Amino acid sequence: MELERIFARAWNFMCHESQIPKAGDFFLNFIGEESVIATRDKKGELQVLLNSCRHRGNAVCRAEEGNARSFLCTYHGWTYGLDGSLIGVPGYKDFYHEQLDKSQWGLVKAGKVASYKGFVFATMDPEAPDLEEYLGPVGRIGLDFHAARGELEVVGGIQKNLLGCNWKLAVDNIYDFYHAQVSHASAYMSGFRRIRDPNAPETPHYLKLTFRSVLGDYGHAIGGPKVTPEMLDMLEARGEKKTSMLGRELWRREPGAAEIMGPVGIEAGGHPGIFPNLWVTSNQVCIRLPRGPMVTELWWFTLVDKNASEQERSDMIHQASHNFGPAGMLEQDDGENWDQSTRAAKGVVAGRHPLHFGMGLGAGEVQHIDDTTFIDSPINEYPQFWTYLSWAEWMDAASWADLKRNHTPAPVTGRV
Repeated sequence: MELERIFARAWNFMCHESQIPKAGDFFLNFIGEESVIATRDKKGELQVLLNSCRHRGNAVCRAEEGNARSFLCTYHGWTYGLDGSLIGVPGYKDFYHEQLDKSQWGLVKAGKVASYKGFVFATMDPEAPDLEEYLGPVGRIGLDFHAARGELEVVGGIQKNLLGCNWKLAVDNIYDFYHAQVSHASAYMSGFRRIRDPNAPETPHYLKLTFRSVLGDYGHAIGGPKVTPEMLDMLEARGEKKTSMLGRELWRREPGAAEIMGPVGIEAGGHPGIFPNLWVTSNQVCIRLPRGPMVTELWWFTLVDKNASEQERSDMIHQASHNFGPAGMLEQDDGENWDQSTRAAKGVVAGRHPLHFGMGLGAGEVQHIDDTTFIDSPINEYPQFWTYLSWAEWMDAASWADLKRNHTPAPVTGRV
C-alpha cells in the first residue's frame, strides 16, 4: 500500500541538475522500488522514464549514470529515445509486418517532472499538484537551505548502503535530536564532533537549546536547534570555519540570506524533511529507499559550491564523508540503533505493546508567520507526530483529490 499510495503518488527526489547538465546525460534512481531513469532529451528537457521495456519488462538501462544516445533492451533489442519514445524494433517489417504502433509502446513516463532551484523531482501521478505547490513554504525552505549558499554541484559518487530497518524509522530520525548525546558520544569523544561537545566550555548544553519545529502540508517538516544571533556570535568568536558542520550556519548572515529563507526559515537550524523520504542536512541530502518492509537503502548526495576553493571543497567532502554515509561516524551509530530497534521490536510479544511517542505532547505553543507554522520549545517530537499523522492520511486517501480534500493543514493557533 505504501508503494501505491505514497511513493507512486508523491513527488520523489531524482537528482540534482548538475548531475545531468547535457542532452543524453542520465542518472538511475528509484521511485519506491521501481527503477527510473532521470535524463535530458535532445531538446535539453528533463525526463523521468520507467526503466522497464514495454516488450517483456527488462531493464533498458544498467549503468548508474552516464551519457547515452538511446536506451537499448538487452533482451530483444527494442530501442528507446531519450524522451522514452520507441524508435527501434528488430524485425519490425518481417516479424511485426509493420503493424506495431510504436507511438503507443514507448517507455512509461512520469506524470510530472520539475526542478526547484536545481533539485529535480518526479511524480508518477499526473493528478499531483505542481511541485512548488506540493513543497509549500516548508518544503521550499528545506531546499533553499542549500540553494541559498551558492551555485551547487553534486560530488561524483553517491554513497549507498543497506540497513535492516523500515524506511519510516530512518525518516523518523531526521528530526530526533534527543538521541545525539547518547548515540553519538563516541563521535564527540573523538574530537571530530567538537562543534556540539557538551564538555566544551564555549558550547551550551545541547539539550538545553531552544528547538524550532516547522510543520508543512503533506508531511514536510523541519526539526532541530533554533539558530539565534547569540549562537552565530559564538561561532564567529571561536573562528569556526565555514566548511565545518556548524560553521556553515554562518551563511545565514550573508547578504540576502534572510530574504531567501524568510523569518521562520532563517532561524530553523535543524534538519528539513521533504515527505516521503528526502532528508536535507548540512551539505548533503539523503533519500531512504524501501527495499521491502525490513530493509532500507540510503543514498547520500554531497553538494559543494562550484566556486569553492580546492581546500574548501576538500574540507566539505571530508566533513560529509565522516559524518554520514557508510563511513560516517554518525550514520554508523544511527544505523546500528535502527537495525537493533527493528530486531528487538518485531517479535510477537513485543508487537503487542505500544511504543511511546509523547515528548512534549500538548505543551507546544503554535506560532504562524508568513503562511508557515512553527513551534519554539525544548526538545520534542512534534515533527515525528506530524510525519505519522500525514502518513496515515496518505494511506487513507484513494486519490490525490481525496488527499487534497481530507489532509490536515498545518495548525495556525493552539497547542500541539
